[in-house]
Amino acid sequence: MTGETFASSDPAVYKEYEAQWSILPSDEEGWIQRAKDVANILRTDVAVRERENKSPKAEVALLKHSGLLKILGPSKYGGGEQPWTVGYRVIREVSKGDGSIGMLLGYHLIWSTTANIFGSSEQADRVQKEIITNNYYVGGAVNPRDNDLTIKPEGDKLIFNGFKNFSTGGVISDLTVLEGVVADTTDHIFAIVSTNQPGIQFKHNWDNVGLRLTESGGVKIDHVAVPWSDALGWDTESKKPDPNILGVPLASIFLPIVQLNFANFYIGIAWGALEFAAEYTRKNTRAWPYGGDNKEKAEDEFYILQTYGNFYAHLRAATALADKANAEAARLYGKYANSENRAKFTAEERGEFAEWVASTKVVATETSLRVTAGVFEATGSRSTAAKVGLDRFWRDVRTHTLHDPVAYKNREQGRYYLLGEIPEPTWYT
Repeated sequence: MTGETFASSDPAVYKEYEAQWSILPSDEEGWIQRAKDVANILRTDVAVRERENKSPKAEVALLKHSGLLKILGPSKYGGGEQPWTVGYRVIREVSKGDGSIGMLLGYHLIWSTTANIFGSSEQADRVQKEIITNNYYVGGAVNPRDNDLTIKPEGDKLIFNGFKNFSTGGVISDLTVLEGVVADTTDHIFAIVSTNQPGIQFKHNWDNVGLRLTESGGVKIDHVAVPWSDALGWDTESKKPDPNILGVPLASIFLPIVQLNFANFYIGIAWGALEFAAEYTRKNTRAWPYGGDNKEKAEDEFYILQTYGNFYAHLRAATALADKANAEAARLYGKYANSENRAKFTAEERGEFAEWVASTKVVATETSLRVTAGVFEATGSRSTAAKVGLDRFWRDVRTHTLHDPVAYKNREQGRYYLLGEIPEPTWYT
């Protein structure tokens, strides 16, 4: 259950936007502008909210009011029916204003489309209808670095038990994605359940240096019952995985889709840092009076112009690479996901896509860390004040870029380029 005794932000602070944004955007431009509007609202007090570290009920309410949680959903149920290119772009835009909320949006878009990859057409449609018509936020208790949840069949139900150290967005979610292994087998099952039930017990222990408003703490899953009909991609009669769904390479596209989400919010956070720092430099940074080529304004100094120019160039390159990978994700997803074409998706297509994602993840990681740490060279010592909040960008990317070692992405790229090997699908590839 969500633990009402823990401090949370008040959804009433964003109530005005429920009516203001009652009509969803109708095209890509409108959705991107909506994301920019959300980012502008969030950035006004992000440093204060981050220090307070309250459970982000208000911020998730703002996402709900904006319609962004529905952006990928089918229009027949009130969704935006936009491709992943637009989905990833809005993640980047929101992350510019508040990395935590950009991350929450990204994880929701991943988890809310889980059934499109692992489920039957009927299951995918049923899940999308529930999420979109109720404007639900979806979290997940899936972290593969922990032991798998155990699943025990009992009659017409499956009983999930176990513990996960990380469950991003779980505390403020309406639905939770569970994943585990059936006892005495190697068979995995994904299922989506209501969060507000006694068997889902959050630890409320997320107090990390960055991404402080993501509620990414631990969760205990204690005898959570799921009907067999909600076991994504399983045949309810035979109680076996449907080979036409889970036995084809398409099921493994889920992980590159997840990794690309990470890269996009890293890039968004880095752009947020650069834009924030540039504004600070124009308004507050003082020129250095002892350099021999003195300037009246800091923004005219050579080393400051060089710093911003270099960061700008590298971020444009990272963004262009992400856009290429995003377009490939949208193409493959649109062609194969939740369709009769899923069996035609090949391991080679999957491998090529995974390497575009790996390239993007490597560049996004290195660029975001370099930019978010390096902007201080161009803003000066006063910008380190806690009230300024410039440090939050680095803390956010540093926290999440440790999610899985980027060194293994570099090795993977080397094997692909030098040896011509496509990567074997894993939980992180």
